[in-house]
Amino acid sequence: MPFFKFIGKTFGFMGYCFQYACITHCTFEYIGDFVMCSGPSMEPTLETNNILLTEHITPRLQRLRRGDIVIARSPHNPSQNICKRVTGLPGDKMRGQFPRRSQVVPRGHVWLEGDNASNSSDSRVYGPVPQGLIRSRVLCRVWPLDKMASLTDS
Repeated sequence: MPFFKFIGKTFGFMGYCFQYACITHCTFEYIGDFVMCSGPSMEPTLETNNILLTEHITPRLQRLRRGDIVIARSPHNPSQNICKRVTGLPGDKMRGQFPRRSQVVPRGHVWLEGDNASNSSDSRVYGPVPQGLIRSRVLCRVWPLDKMASLTDS
């Protein structure tokens, strides 16, 4: 009898662990998660090793605004994520780097630029980014603690 009681408690515990794992997965996949920043393209706003709290709902509903900082898949290397600021929305006329001519952001795309313009590969180089590549919108910096701050306009 004690063996069956042990087995029952073990399966009960495993059931709770499975439920919490599912809830955690769904939260990080559909609601929001934490991201570590690396690279100089968003300096001085964000620095390497800053940890950011992000949310996934706004990009999925296509409710991004100018000034939002987003995490997106790189158009040049889909295995890499990039952190950039939305500077143009569909219909906006933006200036690219090569060639030096204006370009209209098409529907379903956004124009992304790094805050450190001299050290950022962004839409000025690769053009408008499909909104489907945007994974999340940055809400705030949570690490380092002495620089914790909201990174949204509202």
